[in-house]
Amino acid sequence: QAQLVESGGGLVQAGGTPKLTCTTSRSIFGIGNMGWYRQAPGKQRELVAIISNSGITNYADSVKGRFTISRENAKNTVYLQMNSLKPEDTSVYFCYIRSLGSDYWGRGTQVTVSS
Repeated sequence: QAQLVESGGGLVQAGGTPKLTCTTSRSIFGIGNMGWYRQAPGKQRELVAIISNSGITNYADSVKGRFTISRENAKNTVYLQMNSLKPEDTSVYFCYIRSLGSDYWGRGTQVTVSS
C-alpha cells in the first residue's frame, strides 16, 4: 500500500509562513480528494483544508484567509501554505488522500508555533 510522507513542519515563530508538502511513496490511481488535518494534544483530529481533483477547496473557519491548499496531480502531491501562523495552530498535521474508496493517511508532521 502506498505511504504518504509529509514534510515542512518544525518550530516556527508566530506570523511565520511554512509550507507543508505531502507526497506518496508510489503512484496512486484514481485520487479524489486530498487534504490536511491536524490534531493538537488532548483534542480530536480536525479538518484543516481539503481540495477536490477539480480544484475545489474547503477550509476550516479558523484558517480561512491564512492557509492555502494546492495540489499537483501529476506528482500525487498536496501542499499546505500556511501564513500568519498563530500559537493555536500548533498541532501535528496529517496528510490525507482518498482514492477509489480507500483512505490514505500520513504519519504527521509537527508544527509548533512560538509566540
